Amino acid sequence: MPFTINSRVALITGSTRGLGKQMALTLAHNGARVAMNYFGNQQVAEQAFAELQSVGGEHCLVRADVTDESEVAGMIAEIESKLGPVDILVPNATCEQPLMPIEEYEWAFFQRMVDFFQKSPFLLTKACLPHMREQRWGRIVHLTSEVFPGAWPNFCPYISAKGGQTGLARSNAREFAPYGITVNMIVPGWIPVERHSDATDEEKADYLATSPMGRFGDPQHVADALVYFASEEADFVTGATLDVNGGRTIY
Repeated sequence: MPFTINSRVALITGSTRGLGKQMALTLAHNGARVAMNYFGNQQVAEQAFAELQSVGGEHCLVRADVTDESEVAGMIAEIESKLGPVDILVPNATCEQPLMPIEEYEWAFFQRMVDFFQKSPFLLTKACLPHMREQRWGRIVHLTSEVFPGAWPNFCPYISAKGGQTGLARSNAREFAPYGITVNMIVPGWIPVERHSDATDEEKADYLATSPMGRFGDPQHVADALVYFASEEADFVTGATLDVNGGRTIY
């Protein structure tokens, strides 16, 4: 028996490529009405949206900078006018993530990490919360990272920001629980997508050497985890962390 999504409205930010795109397609396949968000490449976005539309159902494509408060408010209003209020929120948008020693980072870049992984989820949550609270039902699913518990070196802006996002999710899980709103976290491992196209064979081999399963995951693995957290059947699960990384974070 499949998990129950019904026709809930789902917003996935940064969802025209990579993990976000697969999550959008999978929720649509399971009956959700999906708002696909992008900010950069319009041609890529339109191609992804055509793929989403081919699944069938009612969906929309929305352009917004999810680190900007006014654009977030405008996006939520646009989605509501086209599909209805957001029931399922997945803050997924990201930016470049270079590994460098701390001396080589500038604060402007560090701030960019904070904006994407703390400010944006905060703004999105605030914008979607009134409807979720009123109907006493909501799903917020964060995409965090295995690098936070793993404490990777030469990656401090990203790890710091992801640690803050983890704290936001955990605090919100307790705060929103009385209203029937669940807040959970999916922790993907390194799942190669478009933005990893420049990864070397040596980098991939080094990563796989630390994987108990000895293989990379697929975007569908993350999308399937999202379907569970977004479903009616997950109504008693909040504040949970689901590692989708082939066992790399077994401690």
